[in-house]
Amino acid sequence: MNVAASLADISPNNLEAYWMPFTANRQFKAAPRLFVSAKGMFYKTREGQDMLDAAAGLWCVNAGHCREEIVSAVQAQVATMDYAPAFQMGHPAAFELASRVSAIAPGDMDHVFFTNSGSEAVDTALKIALGYHQANGQAGRYRLIGRERGYHGVGFGGLSVGGIVANRKSFGPLLNGTDHIAHTHNLDENAFSRGQPEWGAHLADDLERVVGLHGAATIAAVIVEPMAGSTGVLVPPKGYLGRLRKICDKHGILLIFDEVITGFGRLGESFAAGKFDVLPDLITCAKGITNGTVPMGAVIARKHVYDAFMEAADGDNTIELFHGYTYSGHPLACAAGLAALNLYRDEGLFERAESLSGYFEDAVHGLKSSPRVIDVRNIGLVAGIELEPREGKPTARAFDAFLELYERGILVRTTGDTIALSPPLIVEKAQIDRIVETIDEVLKVID
Repeated sequence: MNVAASLADISPNNLEAYWMPFTANRQFKAAPRLFVSAKGMFYKTREGQDMLDAAAGLWCVNAGHCREEIVSAVQAQVATMDYAPAFQMGHPAAFELASRVSAIAPGDMDHVFFTNSGSEAVDTALKIALGYHQANGQAGRYRLIGRERGYHGVGFGGLSVGGIVANRKSFGPLLNGTDHIAHTHNLDENAFSRGQPEWGAHLADDLERVVGLHGAATIAAVIVEPMAGSTGVLVPPKGYLGRLRKICDKHGILLIFDEVITGFGRLGESFAAGKFDVLPDLITCAKGITNGTVPMGAVIARKHVYDAFMEAADGDNTIELFHGYTYSGHPLACAAGLAALNLYRDEGLFERAESLSGYFEDAVHGLKSSPRVIDVRNIGLVAGIELEPREGKPTARAFDAFLELYERGILVRTTGDTIALSPPLIVEKAQIDRIVETIDEVLKVID
């Protein structure tokens, strides 16, 4: 076979071979939306239109696109060492990045296990939780508890503890021994709350119901997003996370915060655990760790979790955790991560997000009077604008708004009938105004 000749026959814009993730492939390929470059707050489309990024790519480009500091660091690394094995070997940047991440993590969260995505971070954290209890002589703790409407990636562990029906329904049966506590979304009580809702701390008590059903001695861990992003920006009620922490402590259950979205400045702190002053046992993160430049994720563990594995191992030559990935701590990802952390620090981007949060809050709540808006939720530099669904056609109105906003040069994220906003932390007030004003204009013209 003449490979060169066959490659020459392939159209550079043949869309059919690529099976796109979380996408209506037939609809997209009939009217594709293609980005060809990015810089700062903007993408550029194939047609040459500048697209203001109100979604930080996919919740991940916190410092803005194509930052020279990150680009240069990755270029230098790939020219120096493209890959290093992670099993029984190491390279300096992985240890440096782990130290830098643990330094900005709350409390005694002082050990970092690298993965390649948020999904892998979740499955890793779940395995660590199970292994922790085995190391402590409590192998009977095998149950993993998630939350309704939770999103924890697309691995089998993450799907099993996740609570978004559309993500689960085609792939069952999933892992045995999982269950879910109630979600916190309640429009009757909390519609148009600014920041954390006043009502709903008691919803954490649903964990007591699950404990009563299964027995505390069978439960290894509870995993929640401090702020649930992919299900539509659900902000935790005041006191809810602290109450959940106390119940876990009472019953010897590990608490895992999925901070794949909230980590690295989205809420104005390095992690949501610091924002809400609640210390989990494990944190999963990804996205902003490299500013989205190179795929990477991580699990951050508290000292007592790490120590349990070290103390249970039979001798110094024993592998304490039989788990890992070919690309754990990949040199390019570490270079991107270190450069991203430098940018966050040197430009004060976490503090900038906090300082802009009040302006952002006022702006998005100005949409309360826009047509068909039934709720606005916000915290830090993230917001959800929930629309009244069309009868018999859930998600359609928000998706039509997404398409119209794209035509007008604004990129947003939609989930269900909610428009989600999470602009890069470098966003300017004038750009916040443009995003909100354009959403208002679009809501006035779509059905």
